[in-house]
Amino acid sequence: MRIAVCGGPYGNPYALQAFVDDARARGAERLFCLGDLGGFGADVDALWPILTDAGVECIAGNYDVAIARGDTDCGCGYRDPKDNAYAQIVYDHTLATTSRDFAAWMGTLPTEHREMIGGLDVHMVHGSTLTLNDFWWESLPDDRHRLRAEASGADVILCTHSGLPWRRRIGDTLAVNVGVLGKPANDGRREVWYAVLDIEDGKAEAELIPLGYDWQAQARSMRDAGLPEIFVETVETGWWTTCLEVLPPAERSRGRYHLYRSTLPSGFRPADDGWGETTPQALEGDRPVVPLFGSPYFPSRLWLYTNFHCNLACDYCAVASSPKAAPRTLPAATFRTLVDEAVEAGFTELYITGGEPFLHPDIVELLDYAGSQLPTVAMTNAMLLHGRRADGLGALAGRKLTVQTSLDGATAHVHDLHRGPGSWTRTLDGIRHLIDLGLPPRVALTETSDNTAEIPAVAALLTELGLPADHFAVRPLLRRGFSDTGVEIGEDSSIPELTVTADGLHWHPVGADTATSPDMHLAPTGTPLETGKQLVTERFFTARLTDGSLPRPVHCAI
Repeated sequence: MRIAVCGGPYGNPYALQAFVDDARARGAERLFCLGDLGGFGADVDALWPILTDAGVECIAGNYDVAIARGDTDCGCGYRDPKDNAYAQIVYDHTLATTSRDFAAWMGTLPTEHREMIGGLDVHMVHGSTLTLNDFWWESLPDDRHRLRAEASGADVILCTHSGLPWRRRIGDTLAVNVGVLGKPANDGRREVWYAVLDIEDGKAEAELIPLGYDWQAQARSMRDAGLPEIFVETVETGWWTTCLEVLPPAERSRGRYHLYRSTLPSGFRPADDGWGETTPQALEGDRPVVPLFGSPYFPSRLWLYTNFHCNLACDYCAVASSPKAAPRTLPAATFRTLVDEAVEAGFTELYITGGEPFLHPDIVELLDYAGSQLPTVAMTNAMLLHGRRADGLGALAGRKLTVQTSLDGATAHVHDLHRGPGSWTRTLDGIRHLIDLGLPPRVALTETSDNTAEIPAVAALLTELGLPADHFAVRPLLRRGFSDTGVEIGEDSSIPELTVTADGLHWHPVGADTATSPDMHLAPTGTPLETGKQLVTERFFTARLTDGSLPRPVHCAI
């Protein structure tokens, strides 16, 4: 037997009629609806004749139970105040506009259905086998899937409520979340989803069906009813704009929007790397939801490590670079591909670092290419700016290129303590050379117990060289790589800054060395940047939801 099963029509008669027509065209002998007739769209009453005329067999969801009883809220199971506030808007509309006859009919529906079909025990529920409004997410750990399967013991379990379709085998049980008809699945598609099951001779196969329907008409009906545009936008774009906090990290990372704007603390300013604030593009406009990427919590700056070997062996290098380090050089063709990909993925800044980037044989050509595409910062110790590798550097003065170097003391003694004998003098020569080339560098000082007292003198020295005051910043010493002291930094204590090396993708440039920071490695070489953004988003919310806090920024750029 072939059956078709839908979830959550959510006041969307256009999708419900399309479900009936499509399921019949596919040869479905019986049609089922797993509840939540209201909940997003404007016209719940229009569902009733479609359900009855097509003989759709229904169970009640939490929404239907609440409407039938005249409850004050939908009982959806949200815990976040903002999620509940948006849910309340639609519930109040649904309660006010649903006829009492239809509401009474909802009150006659069972909250689950179980029968033998094709030799199999099939159990249909709304939320899960545990509770009516349980969110049975695909990303739940295996033991929590088993708990729900074992609570039923059926051969096939069909559910909805979460709004996101999936299917999986749990031991001998086939579990299917059939999705919902009332709104898209937060996948950027305007189609909605339902499931077709073929059950014969003790075997079951399920297919998830994307369903096209007249979404323009649904959007018009919602506007005509005065529902907020934030709801209509989901119908028109396929991306959820409400009820985000209920999503687990894996599911949330797949959407376009991840945070309510109100989640951003008023005292938390856009990412300031010491050179002045920029406005994250995620915060533009007035939409109440924003993506994580491009917000203060995930700056749209991409770090590219050209290599890891260095002419210096600084004793606090966060990525363990030195003359003896394996070069792990990024090929020029790979670099250019990454720059193109960064533009496509919405990055707005590039930071080029190492090791010492000027040990890369093609560094000037790479900086030229990067600076032609995006504002680019090149990190260097400024000691190798002469000779073959640096030929043509002066011609880059017209590009969107900033050179940044480090000076850790006003005297050679203090600077050279950590960076090696003679490095202070050669760095100053490099700074002067950059100024002469028309590329006045930004200069950062890594603060230690040895140089704190010299910070004013370093600022005065740079002023004497002709650098503006805003070209100097102080950054903290971080405990990574060679450094066994300094500020602790990890996924649970820092905002992410996606970083690419020859070894793949990393959470933060400070954790880009796989040997000393394996915990910050995200994905292997060749992983697309868009995938990296999703991985970062998932890890961000996994860390955040552990204790409910949001991490603070630690910027390697300063």
